[in-house]
Amino acid sequence: MIEQLLQLPDGQTIPYQLDLRVRRTIGLKITAQGLVVHAPKRIAASQLQQVLLQKARWIQQKLALREVNQVSPMQWVDGEHLLFMGQDIVLTLQQHATSKAVVLQGNQLLVRSPQIDQPAFVARKVLQWFAQQALPDFKRRVELIAAQMGEKVTAVALSNARSRWGSCNSRKQIRLNWRLIQAPPHIIQYVICHEMAHLREMNHSAKFYAVQASLFPNYEQAEKELKSLSAILHRMA
Repeated sequence: MIEQLLQLPDGQTIPYQLDLRVRRTIGLKITAQGLVVHAPKRIAASQLQQVLLQKARWIQQKLALREVNQVSPMQWVDGEHLLFMGQDIVLTLQQHATSKAVVLQGNQLLVRSPQIDQPAFVARKVLQWFAQQALPDFKRRVELIAAQMGEKVTAVALSNARSRWGSCNSRKQIRLNWRLIQAPPHIIQYVICHEMAHLREMNHSAKFYAVQASLFPNYEQAEKELKSLSAILHRMA
């Protein structure tokens, strides 16, 4: 990603992240972090600028809506509400002289440590716990779908991407954003099915969507749900 600034005729500027990749068209996406522009690798700067200026009104409206809907930053304190597999859980901090355990008990994520008064430490322990839950869950789902498809996945790994929920490359390696473990199971399943469909079609053609629909018929609704959840899932940095 390349940090860029879009200069508007009225003097305002809009920061954005530019992702140059092999593609034919320019794609715009509003994420929790702001505007992301996906563009062809060989596009001229003047052409990109012209397209963005044409879309400036849409960009400003979407960014304004994002500000209205923006959720509050995560507070790593006792009583903070978290999401796990679509369920609300409460962060519970307990002072302990020696233990540094993180355990889910009912609807409480219990963190015991002598350092519970240090938000950075609590954040690190909680994020580690979420990642530890995510990988085996994702691997299990990938294996089941791969068996259903008669395909072989060579590796499943976690991603920390800010603007992508998953990826699949030509080596049949799947990467999935660990933040997805916060989402309801059907949303996790949707993202994994989307990436698994790329095992057959490394594009977003009609053939790709046919494969995706065979794996997850209601993918359009799930995609909308994921977009509405995005800001909440990205509270975890």
